[in-house]
Amino acid sequence: MPQSRQLERFLHIDELLRQESRYTQGDLARACEVSQRQIREDLNFLRDRYDAPLVYNRKQGWHYTDLTWRLPSISLSQGELLALMTASQTLSGYGGVYQKELRSALDQLGKRLPEQSRIDLQQLAHERMIFAPRASLSLDPEIWCTAVTATQTSRRLWMRYFTASRRRETEREFDPYVIHISRVNTIYLIGYCHWRQEIRWFRLDRIREIQLLETPFERDPTFDARQYLSQIFQAEVGGDLCEVVVDFDSQTTPFVKERQWHSSQEIELHGDGSMTLRLTATGLNEIKRWLLGYGSGAIARHPPELVKMLQDETDVMARQYETGGFE
Repeated sequence: MPQSRQLERFLHIDELLRQESRYTQGDLARACEVSQRQIREDLNFLRDRYDAPLVYNRKQGWHYTDLTWRLPSISLSQGELLALMTASQTLSGYGGVYQKELRSALDQLGKRLPEQSRIDLQQLAHERMIFAPRASLSLDPEIWCTAVTATQTSRRLWMRYFTASRRRETEREFDPYVIHISRVNTIYLIGYCHWRQEIRWFRLDRIREIQLLETPFERDPTFDARQYLSQIFQAEVGGDLCEVVVDFDSQTTPFVKERQWHSSQEIELHGDGSMTLRLTATGLNEIKRWLLGYGSGAIARHPPELVKMLQDETDVMARQYETGGFE
C-alpha cells in the first residue's frame, strides 16, 4: 500500500468522487491541499495500479464509471484500530505530539471498516475508555519536529534553554543522541552538550528557541541508550549509582508491590505485612520526592545521603506549617 499521506489523499479523493458534485483536477488539488501535478500523479496511480474506473468529461468532471469499485481494503483488525485510538488518546498528555496526524489517520482508516464496527469502536474509544494523564506538556510543535529531525539525521542543534533550578536561560550547541519519553509525561533530549562537554538531559518543553545546524555529528560509540536509561529512577538522572533500601509499612505495601518501579528492584515481604524494597539507581532527588508521597508509610534506610535529604525536607516542612510561611 502507499505511504500514509498518499493513502489519506486517495481516501479523500475517493470520497469526493462519490459525491454528486463536479470535480476538476484543480478542485481536487485544492481540496487535498496539493499541486495539480500531484493530483494528476495520484489519479494515474489509482487508475494504473488499482484499476480505478476513472474518466473525465466536461459535464461530470472526474468521476467513476462504476460506483461499485472500491479501493483495496485495509488489512487492519478492530483490535489494531482500537490500539491506534488508544495511542492517540495517550499522546494527548505529551503536548499533542502526533495527535493531529493520528486522529486524521484513524478517521481515514475507520472508513474502511464496516459501518457498525466503526461506530462501536468510536463509542468504546471516546465514551468508555477515559484517559486522565498527569499534567500535560505545553510543547511547541516546531521545536518537537526540529528535535526529531536532528536526532534522526545526526545533525547538531543550537538552542536557547531555560534551566528551572537556576531560573535563567543559556545558549548551547548540542548533539541529540536519543529522545526519551518518560512515564511522567515529560520528553527529554539526551546527548552530548558541547558547553558542558558531557552527556546531558534537556526537557523539550524548556527549550525556548532551537535551530537545526548543518554540522553532522557521530554518536559516542560507548553510549548505550538502553543501559543508560535503565539506571535512572523514573525521570531524573544525575549522581552515581547507589543501592537504595526503603521499608514500607503494612498499609502502604499493597500499593507499592503491585508495580515495577525499577528494573533492578527486589522486594522482601515480612510476616507483619510490611516490606523492604531494594534497587540500584541514580537520581536521589527523584527518589526523595517519590517517597515523600507515601508520607509516614515509608522509611528510607540507605544510602545515608537519601536519609539526610528526607530528614532535612521534612524538618523544613514541619517548620513551614508552624510558621505558615516559606523558608
